[in-house]
Amino acid sequence: MRRIWTILFIIFSVSLSWAQNSKPVVYLIPGQGADARLYKNIHLDSLFEVRNIEYFTPEKEWDMSDFARQLAKQIDTTSRFSLVGVSLGGMLATEMADFLKPDTVVLVSSAKSRKELPFRYRVQKTIPVYKFVPGSIVKLGAKVLQPIVEPDRGKDAKTFKAMLRDKDPKFLKRTVKMILEWDRQEFDPRIVHIHGDLDKTIPARNVAFDYLVEDGSHMMVLTRGELISQLLNQILIETLE
Repeated sequence: MRRIWTILFIIFSVSLSWAQNSKPVVYLIPGQGADARLYKNIHLDSLFEVRNIEYFTPEKEWDMSDFARQLAKQIDTTSRFSLVGVSLGGMLATEMADFLKPDTVVLVSSAKSRKELPFRYRVQKTIPVYKFVPGSIVKLGAKVLQPIVEPDRGKDAKTFKAMLRDKDPKFLKRTVKMILEWDRQEFDPRIVHIHGDLDKTIPARNVAFDYLVEDGSHMMVLTRGELISQLLNQILIETLE
């Protein structure tokens, strides 16, 4: 009997030690034309474990909610976690907030609902030309427009080009459809939103932001990593208090 109690005590002690030493996880969700490299200049406090959500090409019939639920399978919900999403990643994080229980959700250069998207997106939904455009043309268009839309792209053009080059044209086409057909009207009021005043993809005038970054572009997570890291650490650490 004494041996059984000893074994149980050891198991309890190990479990308690593991629970005390485990860190809250921060899941980083990239933008449509990006991957984990987008966050290479983001440095979170050692209080957190950082994991990247990896994209894959969604099924043709999926909408934003469907894709969010599939990506959420990469998240361990048995321990504390938070979500950080950029652009498309922020929209997906907004969807995940409905069915997961994160400590917090932080959006950067993104939108929480359809009304925060620019007017041209609504026009493209009404006149769905995008449905007839091949994925290869969508990718080519992104390559041409990126230097125009992202004013500070030159700060790390090599990374921008590499991320876009590695994207599956089908992924781009199907996620364009998701964004243009996104009908979300409401969102979790606890979501924290960081936006740049020079964002040309999702103009700040459409967004109910919590933090406005001066001279911040749509890709400021990559080009203004130090400042964005400071804001993220501030927001995330507050959730631990």
